[in-house]
Amino acid sequence: MGLKAAVLQVTPLQQNCAVLWDEHARRASVVDPGGEVERIVAALDQLDLVAERILLTHGHIDHAGGAAALADALGVPVWGPSIEDRFLLDGLAVQGRAFGIPEARPLTPGRWLAEGDTVAIAGRDFAVRHCPGHTPGHIVFVSTEMRVAIVGDVLFRGSIGRTDFPYGDPEALIAAIRTKLFPLGDDIVFLCGHGPGGTFGEERRSNPFVGEGA
Repeated sequence: MGLKAAVLQVTPLQQNCAVLWDEHARRASVVDPGGEVERIVAALDQLDLVAERILLTHGHIDHAGGAAALADALGVPVWGPSIEDRFLLDGLAVQGRAFGIPEARPLTPGRWLAEGDTVAIAGRDFAVRHCPGHTPGHIVFVSTEMRVAIVGDVLFRGSIGRTDFPYGDPEALIAAIRTKLFPLGDDIVFLCGHGPGGTFGEERRSNPFVGEGA
């Protein structure tokens, strides 16, 4: 199918930074570079890839902390998340000091993304779905053609994103998963922000927070 992916666990929070590329064109997108920018650059070099852009699912430090430094290193733009997460991106330096990510600094993306937008990842169109709850501006990237979704911290294998923040909204998160993600099909494979990925079908059937028995 030509779409390839590599995952680097970065930051002390073991966040899944994803590099996705087309095996023929060798052009890549980097999703959620939370930190350890030198490792990400080295991985791109080792894979012989040229980065096109950086994509952010949301504004938490472990997902966005390295974005500004990586954009400078690669000379590429940052797109996403949704504008509701502006306050988190504005506070990245403060978050970085708290979580041991020294390269973090405030960031204004070149393009905010919203429900209904489409972005090209490795030459394939991915739809943007706004899935708030974990953060107000969290977005998910979905390719119904490739049957792949990049969900950040919305959905995990056997769990969902935390909502115990002042801005968290568990009802909105559960509604987004059930109305915007699960209807796309049980066979869609998802990559999440921490831990192993899975399929929408398995989570729809058995996830204790949003599954059929919840």
